Amino acid sequence: MNDERIIKKYPNRRLYDTEVSRYITLADVRDLVMSCTAFKVVDTANDNDITRSILLQIMLEEESGGEPLFSATMLSQIIRFYGGTLQGMFARYLEGSLDLFSKQHHELVRSLGETPFDAMTRMTQKNVELWSEIQGELMRAAGFDLGGKPRGKAGRKEPAPTDSSADKGRDEPD
Repeated sequence: MNDERIIKKYPNRRLYDTEVSRYITLADVRDLVMSCTAFKVVDTANDNDITRSILLQIMLEEESGGEPLFSATMLSQIIRFYGGTLQGMFARYLEGSLDLFSKQHHELVRSLGETPFDAMTRMTQKNVELWSEIQGELMRAAGFDLGGKPRGKAGRKEPAPTDSSADKGRDEPD
């Protein structure tokens, strides 16, 4: 059984939630997003998945009212990644960053019972470690040599050659 809620978009631009058997608005879809409800929006004219376009409409409405999340500079930078060689890598980087931010937000909310200083110190240390890993992966994927060899399967560096193996084929000094 599929746990994904199906919403149908009809040619008259109306959205129909099949789970509750009624028409809904973009505000209702936003509420589904905010409650972390899995859903899929399907165009009834051709059965295409149009979930992304509906989510972009919601974002546009959010950006138009109140305090915008994205500055014009930030949006310009994002647009420049479309069609470029780093588009896929940027998408994964951005998604990973948002996942990390979300996890840290939940961690902060969960740890409010601790002293705020201890919670923030722990989260800052964890954040630095995770960002370092993400940036390292991004740089390696872009082809930059970060120096040093990757660690082996057990997380250990490769053993250095011994003196006897390094001296093979050379004459002993007099």
